[in-house]
Amino acid sequence: MEHPVHDYWNTRLAQAKTAFEANNFEVHVAQNADAARDLVAGTLIPAIAPKSISWGGSMTFTATGLYALLKERTDIQVLDTFDKSLSKEDALERRRRALLVDLFITGTNALTETGKLVNLDMIGNRVGALAFGPRRVIVLAGRNKIVADVDGAVARIKNYAAPVNTRRLDKKTPCVKTTTCHDCSSPDRICNTWVITEKSFPKERIILVLINQDLGF
Repeated sequence: MEHPVHDYWNTRLAQAKTAFEANNFEVHVAQNADAARDLVAGTLIPAIAPKSISWGGSMTFTATGLYALLKERTDIQVLDTFDKSLSKEDALERRRRALLVDLFITGTNALTETGKLVNLDMIGNRVGALAFGPRRVIVLAGRNKIVADVDGAVARIKNYAAPVNTRRLDKKTPCVKTTTCHDCSSPDRICNTWVITEKSFPKERIILVLINQDLGF
């Protein structure tokens, strides 16, 4: 076999696709970040035809190039929650308004082989949008986010995703020093709200794009 690792992950992604479709998600598989960008921008967004669009914090979203592409759209109302020119108060208000857009794009901290999304948020806008508000949600997920079950997802988030993100965001939390969760009470704590999405409701409201590439944390 010429590409054993890539083919291995194609099999894993196909299995995950089946599991998530059984849980009422719409699921697509993209072979890399560029293919995911083209799928979302060229196929999914035209099919959804949103009048407004926004996004939640996601390294995968940025890595695909979708942020750079979509923030420049003039035919859709864009609520850019990554805009660094906003004051703290205005940035929070924009995140609140983003919960009512037609299309919200985000990543996920982990996804299970049984077809569940598991996420832990600081502010709550990302998990809030997953649960309710935006008419449609697109979730971008690299192959590295796949875990066996919810327990595996929690372990991944607490002992990898959260410590890495606190470093990325230059937070002053114990996990920055130790790489493991201390269930801290730090003012910089980013681990505040858990959401487990067992099924998409209504059916296919959430569109999952599985990417055969390691992306995000």
